[in-house]
Amino acid sequence: MLKEGDTAPVFSGRDGNGNIIGINDFKGRRLILYFYPKDNTPGCTAEACSLRDGYSQLKRLGYTILGVSPDKESSHLKFSEKNSLPFPLIADTEKEIATAYGVWGEKKFMGKTYMGIIRKTFIINENGIIEKIFDKVRTKDHAEQILENIKQ
Repeated sequence: MLKEGDTAPVFSGRDGNGNIIGINDFKGRRLILYFYPKDNTPGCTAEACSLRDGYSQLKRLGYTILGVSPDKESSHLKFSEKNSLPFPLIADTEKEIATAYGVWGEKKFMGKTYMGIIRKTFIINENGIIEKIFDKVRTKDHAEQILENIKQ
């Protein structure tokens, strides 16, 4: 289980346009790496749109945003276009990135247990160190949640 102060695991994957993006692309920059279960679901859409709406402010503070879910590249492309997302989404269809970050695990919903993405956000500094982990993501105002933490 990753904790604050740990080195962020190295990863790479393809975005909706087929571009390979990895953590090494963000060396020297602050990264907001967020994991979400599925494109086009209410909670995931609310979270992505909150980050979209806060993007300019976060960017001015020196942060870049990258989303990860197990959806396919084509799904990410449609989701990004539909919601005008200004940041890339990585297709983690094999759950390798999610596993490395400890967000692929057992979930419960309506009495059923299944494996899935545990919604979580990691703030990674310019040296690749995890500064903050959000375990309880407020999907509708996640950007504000991150900004409140930055201001503290």
